[in-house]
Amino acid sequence: MQTMPAHAAHHDDREIETLEEFDATVSARGTLGGFRVQAVDLTDRTRELLTTDTSGAVFLGCPMREDAATKVLADGALVFPPVPDLPFDPYRGMVYSPDELFASLAEGGYEATPDARAYAWFQRTKADGDIFASVLRAVHDDSVSDALDELLSGDRVVGVMGGHAMGRGTRNYAGAARLGRELARAGFTVATGGGPGAMEAANLGAYAAPYDDEMLTESLDILAKAPLFTPSVTEWATAAFEVRARWPKGGGSVGIPTWFYGHEPPNPFAAHIAKYFANATREDGLLARCNAGVVFLPGAAGTVQEIFDNATPNYYESRGEPTPMVLVDRAHWTEKLPAWPLLRSLARERSMDSRIALIDRIEEAPEALRRLGG
Repeated sequence: MQTMPAHAAHHDDREIETLEEFDATVSARGTLGGFRVQAVDLTDRTRELLTTDTSGAVFLGCPMREDAATKVLADGALVFPPVPDLPFDPYRGMVYSPDELFASLAEGGYEATPDARAYAWFQRTKADGDIFASVLRAVHDDSVSDALDELLSGDRVVGVMGGHAMGRGTRNYAGAARLGRELARAGFTVATGGGPGAMEAANLGAYAAPYDDEMLTESLDILAKAPLFTPSVTEWATAAFEVRARWPKGGGSVGIPTWFYGHEPPNPFAAHIAKYFANATREDGLLARCNAGVVFLPGAAGTVQEIFDNATPNYYESRGEPTPMVLVDRAHWTEKLPAWPLLRSLARERSMDSRIALIDRIEEAPEALRRLGG
């Protein structure tokens, strides 16, 4: 996946996020002075740590042997040691993958996965007001944002927003999947809220982009056997991994979910999952990164919130030029939840006026984005 808006920081040259980068830096520079080493297991790099200058370096959650740690601290480096018994790594250098979040699904069901265990930890700690837990959540979420910026640097990102209630096997779900596929084939990076329903459908579409129509049709049939994530997240996720196993070379896309809505699992079709504890950080970050526009499928309160979270910076031009906004389903957005008349009134006589559109059918969305300058 070509991989974020022009305002994003590129991968900081001082950040070391893999063992390969660590080895390359030591051999090329002969020093780690001033570098940030992020969540890299250094237990087998004791010799390098003992013989390389590390003054001014920062080690974030890097396991290392005691003699190495003593020497590094004596050099004047800062060491933030790994936190034991956490179901997540607060210092992680990359966003998540579906395989990582759903590890142990086949053996122990959804409850055994890192995703479910992180949610259980969040439930336990958010009630007791522990400052240490809230610091760990904040560090984790900042690490995820940093990784997401690096991942999406230079991409044209289109957001697809919509509710989690849209069931697999429905006409709307198939339509949202075709939308994701068409956007991916047009060279956009598809970004969603990363959950079930309309979000999953759009990520599935991007996953299906390298394959033919038959693959998408068969995938939709397989998924329809477990239409919703209730009553069983295990069955719902297992159907998705069945699709991925049959067609393993899917296209990339991004899901940006949150443990704040922990009853709602992330979908396994986004190749890259930036999962947050803080929903406010996640909402704002998701929309800020959609630099080529957003398509809003029918949804409820969450989608309405996203429409106006997106409209506000477009209205004030606080992120620069307004980005395209396409609302799908005239009846939904003018009668059921009349967000469109308000959006149109806000846009009147402002530059965002030429960047908003209301369409009837999902199939019209890619053309509408092109028309609005997406």
